[in-house]
Amino acid sequence: MTTIDFAPLFRTAIGFDRLARLMDTAAASAEATGYPPYNIEKLGDESYRLTMAVAGFRPDDIELVVKENTLTVSGRVAQDGSQAEMLYRGIAGRAFERRFVLADHIVVEGADLQNGLLHVGLKRVVPESLKPRRIPVGGAAPASGQIANDPAAGVRAA
Repeated sequence: MTTIDFAPLFRTAIGFDRLARLMDTAAASAEATGYPPYNIEKLGDESYRLTMAVAGFRPDDIELVVKENTLTVSGRVAQDGSQAEMLYRGIAGRAFERRFVLADHIVVEGADLQNGLLHVGLKRVVPESLKPRRIPVGGAAPASGQIANDPAAGVRAA
């Protein structure tokens, strides 16, 4: 596999550390194992659902953590007290950790485990201050060409 080194790009860039971290995460996840399998669905303009196949896990065995735009889903199966001899193990049930990079303003609404599938609801919630807003245009401009209520309007260059 070809490795791309972005170090020269980030040597002169300031404030793009999140982009560098995203590139490193993408490269690392491409090499990671495919367990457990998952789907990502777009349910609407602003809502998504992550579904992971986690057969053999109970809700207490799964942990979801959101930190710095990264959703980490990890699972650890508790050891049973029984010491039964396993003849064949087809259901993996091994510990796992999956990381998903979330876009800005994506929040986790909740998670539900049903029939061996973990469903995680995600939604984009854009703050009011970042939404486009319409600015009303007033009537005719003042005859003097000055903007009304402009404190700098009274100061003129000589």
